[in-house]
Amino acid sequence: MVQLTTVAVGKVKEIMEAQTPKPSGLRLAVVGGGCSGFSYSMAFENKPSMLDKTYDYDGLKVFVDQASMLYLDGAEVDYVETLEGSGFKFNNPNTKSTCGCGSSFSA
Repeated sequence: MVQLTTVAVGKVKEIMEAQTPKPSGLRLAVVGGGCSGFSYSMAFENKPSMLDKTYDYDGLKVFVDQASMLYLDGAEVDYVETLEGSGFKFNNPNTKSTCGCGSSFSA
């Protein structure tokens, strides 16, 4: 199961409220690419696919496809703000290595 922190849920909801039309949920996925082989994807969705796993975090629907679930099981998504910048951070126990830029990983 993938987890979202309360800070991440709040930030996603804030961004969703600014969208027109408002999407029904957030898709988390792992896609091929990046210097280490895989990268994370976050996108708004209007409805889940038939084989998606759907999670509910305080009213926020999160959709994860079956293939991505293999890599995201046990992962936590947080939203962090630092002096260097802010953004969503994936803490994933399934990664074997990450690239120097921090945006891709291998499993």
